[in-house]
Amino acid sequence: MIRTLLVRGLLLGLLAGLVAGAFAFAVGEPRIDDAIALEEAAAAAEPAHGHDDGHAHGHAHDHGAEVSRGMQKFGLFLATGFYGLAIGGMFALAFAALRGRAGPRSDGALALAAAGTAFAALIVVPFLKYPANPPAVGAPETLTSRTLLYLAMVGVGMLAAAAAVTAARRVPGGPWARGLAAVLAFLVPVVAAWLALPGVDEVPDGFPATLLWEFRLASLGTQLVFWTVFGALFGWVCDRAQRPA
Repeated sequence: MIRTLLVRGLLLGLLAGLVAGAFAFAVGEPRIDDAIALEEAAAAAEPAHGHDDGHAHGHAHDHGAEVSRGMQKFGLFLATGFYGLAIGGMFALAFAALRGRAGPRSDGALALAAAGTAFAALIVVPFLKYPANPPAVGAPETLTSRTLLYLAMVGVGMLAAAAAVTAARRVPGGPWARGLAAVLAFLVPVVAAWLALPGVDEVPDGFPATLLWEFRLASLGTQLVFWTVFGALFGWVCDRAQRPA
């Protein structure tokens, strides 16, 4: 059964990844093009400091080594497809571990609940603290620290989700008591990490707020599309598999 779930997760994850890629291409790529145009205009307006201090000012690029935008857009679908494969496989294994032990008894309802929880823990939690930024936002020298902070919030989201599942299983009482315990178990570590971890604000002065907001919404929307499509398809296929022939 685990093998069946794994193959199901891989195939449906790939499909959901391609759908999310199409959304990102239609909604997110125009925002990236706008941000790149702003970055290039700002770089062209800057005086050449590189000969004075031995290094470029921060936005300089080796244009000879750049990948064309056409290739980047093609690579978008490769990235979202591989992302879907990886997530689909891990989701299937987690689903097999939860099946019959936690959450709704129906496979379809469990798939939707697990997908919603994963979206909240892995995407929304880190996004609210460290939202995605378009090109030209963020200093290159802080890339490593920003990545580590983001991954820390992903880890917090995973721990919070595990705590919520544990609380829902072990707290005595009816559905309302277990639901409240799960919500509190999820929120406590998230809020604590939100307060403890440093903020990151590297948006340059004059960067269009509308463009920044639209890019972040497109980034979050791409993940929402993926998890909605994947959770719905995985749940639907599981429900159909449970029906008697």
